[in-house]
Amino acid sequence: QKRGALHLASPAPVDVIPFRRGPLAGPARLPMPTPASHLGPPPAKGHLSVARLSRYWYVACESKELARRPLARTVLGIPLVLFRGPGGKPAALLDRCPHRNAPLSLGRMNGVGKLECAYHGWQFDADGCCAHVPGLLGDAAHRDRRVEAFATREQQGLVWVFAEPDVEPVGEPFSLELDAPGYATVVRKVEARATLHATLENALDVPHTAFLHRGLFRGVERHSIEAVVRRTANSVEVEYRGEPRPEGVVGRILSPSGGVVEHFDRFFLPSVAQVEYRLGSENHFVVTALATPVEDFHTVLYAVARFKTRFPPRIVRRVLEPFALRIFRQDARILERQARNIQRFGGEQFISTEIDLMGAQIWRLLRKAARAEGAGEDPESPEPGRSGAGDEDEGRAPDGKERVVHFEA
Repeated sequence: QKRGALHLASPAPVDVIPFRRGPLAGPARLPMPTPASHLGPPPAKGHLSVARLSRYWYVACESKELARRPLARTVLGIPLVLFRGPGGKPAALLDRCPHRNAPLSLGRMNGVGKLECAYHGWQFDADGCCAHVPGLLGDAAHRDRRVEAFATREQQGLVWVFAEPDVEPVGEPFSLELDAPGYATVVRKVEARATLHATLENALDVPHTAFLHRGLFRGVERHSIEAVVRRTANSVEVEYRGEPRPEGVVGRILSPSGGVVEHFDRFFLPSVAQVEYRLGSENHFVVTALATPVEDFHTVLYAVARFKTRFPPRIVRRVLEPFALRIFRQDARILERQARNIQRFGGEQFISTEIDLMGAQIWRLLRKAARAEGAGEDPESPEPGRSGAGDEDEGRAPDGKERVVHFEA
């Protein structure tokens, strides 16, 4: 056989397509192929862990991002335009002019707290009411010209949006503890091309760190750990007992002398993940990730890190931040690949064990909140010990109770 010749496999059996003769010459009609005859991966369950909770607060941007120009943001798949109205107070409207559907985020502020559409110059106030139509002699404030408005709050350097329009908000946004003396604070915005549920589970998942972040955070030696799971009506907390200082570069920086770690992971509805580490009396780290679902497979995290160490905060930040960002990039890559694979197979097909502590708990709370919202109920209050009858999943701690799990990490 000549070099470079094309090698052909034995021909496979070929179906012969019947051909008509006469005036209607052409291929005869064949039966459509059944779904099983299509090329593709084996079918998944078709489930996707996405819950749409609109009666909650989500971070739309940092305060410093919202300046003189309108800002486009998407929350829960809803296109919004944010701007500062009278007195600099943030406002949020649906990003669509009712006149000709141009994005209001392309407009400009008129100098007196009104948002002006870039297309025909219609102006809107912070409540979404049309305040001016250029050339119109009559009253501009007709109800058909109003834009849906979303309640906003600005606190602790963040602008929050209540994701249901034209309603009185239920409760207030999640509050961060930023006033303790001796602590430094760092805020970083990062993005994950993954569902809110997958992103939150990743942020609070211990087992993956020994493999995905090997050498940076855990992965050198295995240790027996006791995990205590506690649930409330709108949160879940896991306390890890007997955990030595994490191996790897980050652990050695946090506590050069070793020691036992006080470690808590927490989730709060609708989208807050919090990790707390305390090493002795000198080192304390709390990272709170405020997650905003943009679309089904797109989540933005506003990570607020508070820390106190025996070293100057400027030095700790300069040393730790590159490692923290590298760890997140590793998480972001695997989350994106996971999301692509879920879409390729047409849905999720998860198999969990008892050491997958947070994923099922987070989904239980999201699903329960979605059912309550669908029934027209307001979000649960944060009082512990409240649980709906029949909602206690087998093998999981009921609200207000503890469940203990032993594993290696």
